[in-house]
Amino acid sequence: METIQDIQGEIIEDFGMFDDWMQKYEYLIDLGKELAPIDKKHKTEDNLIKGCQSRVWLHAEHIDGKIIYTADSDAIMTKGIIAILISVLSGQTPASITDAKLDFINEIGLKEQLSPTRANGLVSMIKQMKIYALAYNN
Repeated sequence: METIQDIQGEIIEDFGMFDDWMQKYEYLIDLGKELAPIDKKHKTEDNLIKGCQSRVWLHAEHIDGKIIYTADSDAIMTKGIIAILISVLSGQTPASITDAKLDFINEIGLKEQLSPTRANGLVSMIKQMKIYALAYNN
C-alpha cells in the first residue's frame, strides 16, 4: 500500500512538470473531472462541508480498517481540490489520516494560488476529512 508521503511525492512530481499556474489549474480541473461520482444519497446537507464558498459534499466510509472518501462539488476548481485530497487520504487508515502532514499543498504552491475564501475552503475540507478519521479511529 502506498503511504500518504509516497502519494504526496507523486503529486509534487506531477505538478513539477508544469511551467505555470494556468497549466496547473487545468491539471487540477482534469483531476476533478476524473473524480469518482458520489452516490446521490450522500449529497445531503449533513455531508456539506462548512466553510466552503462553493458546495462540497464529502462522504466517508470505514471499510476493512481504511477510510474511503467520496465527494463532489458544484465548482470545477473546488472539485479538483477535493479530488487531490481524496487521492492522498482515501484508502488510508484513520490514524495515518489524522497524523498526516499535507506538505504537498505548500510544495506545489497551491495555497498561495487560491483566493482567501478558497484557501479557507481547502482548510475546511482537510479538517472535515480528519474529523471523519478521528471518528473512526477508536
